[in-house]
Amino acid sequence: MAKVWLDGLWTESHGSESFVAINPTTGATLAGRYPVSDWVDCERALAAADAAFQALVDVPRERLALFLEGYAAAIEADAEALAALASSETGLPVAPRLKDVEIPRTVGQLRQAAAACRTGSWALPTIDTAAGIRSVHAAIGPVLAIGPNNFPFAFNGICGGDFAAAIAAGNPVIAKGHPSHPGTTARLAQWAAQALTAAELPSATVQLIYRMSSAYGLKMMSDPRLAAVGFTGSKSAGLKIKQTCDQYGKPAYLEMSSINPVVILPGALAQRGAELVAEFSGSCLMAAGQFCTNPGLVILVGGADAEAFVAGVQAKFAEAPAGTLLSPQVQQSVLAGIGQVHAAGAELLVGGRSIEEGGRVAVQNTLLRVTGDKFLENPEAFQTEMFGPASLLVLAQDVEQARQILQHLEGNLTGGIYSSTDGSDEAAYARLTPVLRQRVGRLLNDKMPTGVAVSAAMNHGGPFPATGHAGFTAVGIPASLRRFSALHCYDNVRPERLPALLQDGNPSGAWRWVDGQWKV
Repeated sequence: MAKVWLDGLWTESHGSESFVAINPTTGATLAGRYPVSDWVDCERALAAADAAFQALVDVPRERLALFLEGYAAAIEADAEALAALASSETGLPVAPRLKDVEIPRTVGQLRQAAAACRTGSWALPTIDTAAGIRSVHAAIGPVLAIGPNNFPFAFNGICGGDFAAAIAAGNPVIAKGHPSHPGTTARLAQWAAQALTAAELPSATVQLIYRMSSAYGLKMMSDPRLAAVGFTGSKSAGLKIKQTCDQYGKPAYLEMSSINPVVILPGALAQRGAELVAEFSGSCLMAAGQFCTNPGLVILVGGADAEAFVAGVQAKFAEAPAGTLLSPQVQQSVLAGIGQVHAAGAELLVGGRSIEEGGRVAVQNTLLRVTGDKFLENPEAFQTEMFGPASLLVLAQDVEQARQILQHLEGNLTGGIYSSTDGSDEAAYARLTPVLRQRVGRLLNDKMPTGVAVSAAMNHGGPFPATGHAGFTAVGIPASLRRFSALHCYDNVRPERLPALLQDGNPSGAWRWVDGQWKV
């Protein structure tokens, strides 16, 4: 049985239940059995994290930065073995997806977080010398980081974006692994343990629990020792987390659900319809559609060009090989989503069934269509997320009906509009954009939403239910750090008692807002 990592020790779990991982490409059970922690493990993690937080208050930020950089270097050096292990647990290809794309992104995030931690400008130190008042963002307390199934590195609770942001802001992290890739998470934790020791940080700065019951997870979130939660996963789980955290006045940063609407205007179809068929099909079917920014809803204005687009996409979906899904649970979920959209009245053009191919976990590439009139009769049902190689095409009567459809959309991570280059779509673009802009975190033009760049300007967030809070991003440093902070104000506090970021000499060299001006 694998051991949990609590308070700096690899120790036997107190829980009596366990689970195994499977290889979704073959259906074979993988070596290793992992514990389902009970409340004794959870209580120990909370107590240790609380003690670590008290100790971290006096730890120089440089040591946190050194930990993040040392951890990044260790992951980078072990990239080949880590990628192979993650591939066996998720079915995602070693190259280019894991070794050449996701692991470099992950170590890049850790290093960006280290740089932000070292300079301190992320904390927005603000000084009003006339009033004698100063404020700064500071660590909030222990953070529970819960990663998803589809990114075993970049969003993993033990090394991903939430983890990097929480540590850089000065908080200890209790990482909750995902049951789809426990071996990968355990191996990452071993490198984290070495980096913690090298940086001389408190032993419980990072801890790992593989799995716990929903009841114990929610109990942890209600505990006053836990300060915040970072979660990427399903809408159903996210809503339970939100309800609990709201009840106890606790910040929870949740990435839950998004169908990422794409509007393709008539002029764009007329100019480059075949090109758009290939672009959309490639985006939707990439990694078997298992991205939170997968284009799951496409809005077209009906006509000959729109019908040609539909036929072209249908052909692409039919001929493209179906990708491997992350787990049987994902397979069940996408089939349920397809079934709901079909039952609501959408026409199934291609796919819609599971693939029986040895033990491989897969679903046929699936395309559905519905009229704008039908969509407006039941917009909630037609916005059911189909997390996999599936999308719904909505054919509106005209631009005005497309606008009505947009008005009925829930919040999404992304939304995009394709338009012509000759100006023929400008009036339609101006009519639709204000409505779409209110419903998405990131607005795209002439580009599919699948990629999420690790940029300081990125917003990987959006209105509810895409996330639990539209004002924050899960990707993009330094903004992502401020999620796991509290605003500390100092009124008439003696200079020598102020945090370094607020002292007159500015020993950290951070950018600060001083009497209405940015200064170093």
